[in-house]
Amino acid sequence: MRKILESGRTPDAVRAWAKGDPAFGRRLLGQLAGAGVPGLLVEEQYEGVGAEPIDLVVAFLEIGRAAAPGPLVETAAAIPALLQALADRAAAARWLPGLADGRALGTVAFGTTGALDADVADVVLVAEGDRLSVGHRAGLIRSIDPARRLFVLDTDAVVAEGPQVAEAIASGFDTGTLAAAAQQLGAGRALLHVTTEYAKQRKQFGKPIGEFQAVKQKLADVLIGLDLAEPLLYRAALTLDDPTRARDVSAAALACGEGAYRAARAALQVHGAIGYTAEYDLSLWLTKVTALRSAWGTPDFHRARIASALRTPATTPRGIA
Repeated sequence: MRKILESGRTPDAVRAWAKGDPAFGRRLLGQLAGAGVPGLLVEEQYEGVGAEPIDLVVAFLEIGRAAAPGPLVETAAAIPALLQALADRAAAARWLPGLADGRALGTVAFGTTGALDADVADVVLVAEGDRLSVGHRAGLIRSIDPARRLFVLDTDAVVAEGPQVAEAIASGFDTGTLAAAAQQLGAGRALLHVTTEYAKQRKQFGKPIGEFQAVKQKLADVLIGLDLAEPLLYRAALTLDDPTRARDVSAAALACGEGAYRAARAALQVHGAIGYTAEYDLSLWLTKVTALRSAWGTPDFHRARIASALRTPATTPRGIA
């Protein structure tokens, strides 16, 4: 995946996507589909890979590292988990084969949130309460990340509704949140790497700024935050089918989001004025990390879910001693 994304001129694809030209980006996403990424969580009966959530996390770490554009979280994580959790598998049979092999892109709006890239998505869904509906775009929402084109959706035909649908929607949301957390951690790693290399090269007072203690400490703090977030991310992947799912996913989302945001702030400070320029590739990661920090629930939302889970009697997750 890393070779595909590096050779695919991902920064150029991101900039074209932000300008409303998805052709370059869709070719890149097609290469990822050839590697099986959109079908990782799709069951084999729907032409998917039938892999585990841990495999999804590994894939989205690389997607975040490259700042790849498009509704990948929705296509590869949220929609497959949601549709496969429905009792009636008609919708899964209708849409998942196309999503799994890269012929189609999907997006979904949970509640009143905007739907990412609804203008280029082939499958557009609205998941609210206990109802899943087909949606169509009604208006554009501006994002701090120009490559994240969000749309307000109106609903059309109802796909399914009822209490069981609410559980499926919760599963889809948590799986999407997990993938987004991995994406943020990957982006944070990329920011740390780029900033460290820049600190080795940029000189002030006759020596590299990376030799200054203040810069070293700042980058060390970033590394610690990212390293501490990583095990929470993998734990959430391993417990995605357990009663502790919401708590573990929120812990991962909070730690990865805050770690990546700290990396973005440090990157901007170390780079100085050049970090503010849109022409410099650093901006692609800075804006994406900032947007993703609240795209799948704000930090306060995830803190509240963790606190609520801690107030309830503890249960032993499946496979965790």
